[in-house]
Amino acid sequence: MDVIVIGATRGSGLAITRELVAAGHRVTAFGRTASTAFAAPVAGPGAGPGAGPGAGPGAGPGSVRPVDGDALDPEAVAKAVAGQDAVVVALGISDNPLAVQWLRRSSTAPDVRSRGTRNVVDAMRETGVRRLVVQSTYGLGDSWAHLDLTWKLVFRFVIGRQFTDSGRQEDVVRASGLDWTLVRPVSLTDAPDDAADGADTEAPAHVTTDDTRRGLKVSRAQLARVHAAALADPAAVGATLSVSA
Repeated sequence: MDVIVIGATRGSGLAITRELVAAGHRVTAFGRTASTAFAAPVAGPGAGPGAGPGAGPGAGPGSVRPVDGDALDPEAVAKAVAGQDAVVVALGISDNPLAVQWLRRSSTAPDVRSRGTRNVVDAMRETGVRRLVVQSTYGLGDSWAHLDLTWKLVFRFVIGRQFTDSGRQEDVVRASGLDWTLVRPVSLTDAPDDAADGADTEAPAHVTTDDTRRGLKVSRAQLARVHAAALADPAAVGATLSVSA
């Protein structure tokens, strides 16, 4: 399958790109610094000696093609989306959340999730691409009731602006008319280096469609496997997946 990952150069987007390549897909890695980030392969599971030090996708039967572009540039998005079989959106802000929330300082537009996703949706409509998987945030909608007070305070006072924009992003996805899936992970870790509460990060993530969860942490590697599985699962179309470990 030809899949484009929007926001592929770091965090969840990078983990998803690696997982899709490992699964044999032809991946277009779209991001502002994609050509730099994917300039050399990285030593991943099964990679042989001499693998380079870059942020590339690691070992796998698939391939990756980096494309430099900004999700807030409609023309760049439309050009990259054309000819794809599916789109994965993993947009976010990597800056200090307190600086974003209270000082309004960010190297990325604070509404990158909603605006970027709207550009993706418009491009998909124009080019006839139907399958869309979008990473959102656990705590939105009815999943709010499954958070304890501490996490509710974090969402309101630490990442409130980003949380609100994720809600707008979900509205864009649901109104798109496309074959969409929303993926809502709990707090993300880079396990196995930072194991999620001692959980086995090689085990499948806990995925539900009724807003319930297990723990409040899940590894990006586990999350990436959920994204890859959802792409090929007709039952995931129109579903909102809560992901925990």
